[in-house]
Amino acid sequence: MKTAIITGGTSGIGLATTKIFLANNFNCVLVGRSLERFKKIQPELVGNFEFISADIRRVDDCEKIISRTVEIFGGVNVLINNAGIYHEGAITSTDEKIFDDIFATNVKGTFFMTRAAVDELIKTRGAIVNVASDAGLRGNYFCAAYSASKGAIVAFTKSLSLELASFSIRVNCVAPGDILTPLTLNQLQTSGGTVEELAKFYPLGRIGTPQEVAAAIYFLASDAASFITGAVLSVDGGLTC
Repeated sequence: MKTAIITGGTSGIGLATTKIFLANNFNCVLVGRSLERFKKIQPELVGNFEFISADIRRVDDCEKIISRTVEIFGGVNVLINNAGIYHEGAITSTDEKIFDDIFATNVKGTFFMTRAAVDELIKTRGAIVNVASDAGLRGNYFCAAYSASKGAIVAFTKSLSLELASFSIRVNCVAPGDILTPLTLNQLQTSGGTVEELAKFYPLGRIGTPQEVAAAIYFLASDAASFITGAVLSVDGGLTC
């Protein structure tokens, strides 16, 4: 049985991704910082899974995640770098701490999780799927630091796909638009906006669901995408067309 690691696996896109991999008979390792959050969603999960409490901003934790996964399930076939944080605000209101937090999670965490997993992925000729954003493709208003971090993920994906191709490891990323997650709903509540107003910006007339992004992630990780590497798959209802 193959094994997938999903960072940020206990909510939103990460949780939906965990569920689709479990439904396709993968062992799943959910990575998150909150054991309490995992306990809340645990009854929703069916299959072979394990939760590892870790902070991907710490290199030692990234290495611990891989070693524990190998100890529990014997190897790693798929790494989904999904954990990330979002911040809105003008550049003049983005202080050093906010900037460092965004890049430590979105970029450093993705980089060092991948570095820790590479040796195991070489053994299985595995796959990596990173979660970027439409903001990383075109930039979004009032979120320069976040957009820069997701642009870094796009460039990282393309560069690493070339580096690891000789090992038959495929590296791709998805670039979601606005997705109906608790994070999005919290943002709208803070800003006073509505889902209906947000949907007007999308050619398909709505925002996406976590399940739709998870399906794209699963496709890129699966054998159905065996000749795809270095790709950026937009899951955004036509927003970046």
